[in-house]
Amino acid sequence: QVLLVESGGGLVQAGGSLRLSCAASGLTFSNYVMGWFRQAPGKEREFVASVGWAGDRTYYADSVKGRFTISRDNAKDTIYLQMTTLKPEDTAVYFCAAHFGYAREFLDGISPRYYWGQGTQVTVSS
Repeated sequence: QVLLVESGGGLVQAGGSLRLSCAASGLTFSNYVMGWFRQAPGKEREFVASVGWAGDRTYYADSVKGRFTISRDNAKDTIYLQMTTLKPEDTAVYFCAAHFGYAREFLDGISPRYYWGQGTQVTVSS
């Protein structure tokens, strides 16, 4: 059974930083590409960032480029999302996803082929 557990969310002021983590179990982690999505109230879940098997290939939504950094540690079966210069519009529930495919596929949006975590709330106050 694949299990993804996010952590690190919280309340932060605009301009601040947070680091999210997602610990995976029940899968051969290095065989899966990983991604982060987010969902704000009343909006659809949207792609944020993804990372390839070895961590050397990354993709970002335009809205977070230059501010967020995705990374992975295959020794710990964990991915991270370092978020800096946070804005109120970054407020959302952030979800981790795992996919047995290619990291660029996450750019197409959500898919029933992905495994999902339960999400962690990020709130950015102005």
